Amino acid sequence: MATKVKTVPAQTAVSADHSKTKKIAVLAMLTAVAFIASFFKIPVISFLKFEAKDVFLLLSGFMYGPVAALGCSIAAGLLELPFSSTGVIGMIMNILASAAFACTASLVYRKRRDVVGAAVGSVCAVAAMTVTMLLWNYLISPLYMGVTRAEIVPMLSTVFLPFNLLKAGINATLTLLIYRPFLHVLHLCGYPVSDHLADSKKATVLMCAVSTLLLGACIGVVVYLNTK
Repeated sequence: MATKVKTVPAQTAVSADHSKTKKIAVLAMLTAVAFIASFFKIPVISFLKFEAKDVFLLLSGFMYGPVAALGCSIAAGLLELPFSSTGVIGMIMNILASAAFACTASLVYRKRRDVVGAAVGSVCAVAAMTVTMLLWNYLISPLYMGVTRAEIVPMLSTVFLPFNLLKAGINATLTLLIYRPFLHVLHLCGYPVSDHLADSKKATVLMCAVSTLLLGACIGVVVYLNTK
């Protein structure tokens, strides 16, 4: 008996390859913009500086999932290495922070691709990055700061916690605000992206409201910690 071989139409295969190429192009673009953003640092607390790099890494996760977010985080960290004053330790720290932020949010968003998923994912991302960096600073910071771990402990609540909370909160807020406009721009440019928010006006209002509440909550915690 002759075996029937299932063939894939050539047009379908070409379309899939074209879509994959565009996906790679978008991820490469977001990684490059994240790398460029890492050069624009704003002093916040002590020697710590804010940068908006994680916004673009989270966009990659929202669009293509946690694996894409992880890949972009690693790539951005490697690109920063030659320009970093903290060397390999700083690179690992940057990758851990970005991955904890972008991968956590995109994991949640992958389960529910709407405003609620984006909001819950962003809140989880803020928490994940803050906890990850507190642990990292406790374990590793003494090595490159030249201080004892006992000297680091008081800085956890007065320096590292407020900084990472504020940094993650701002980046999550910025991501929520520009996510939909970013998708629309890519769509106009011919890239195969999906808009998962059915009602554009309602979604925009909800995104703005959630962003305001998230940033307000982070700022409130920072103010509280610095007035204790």
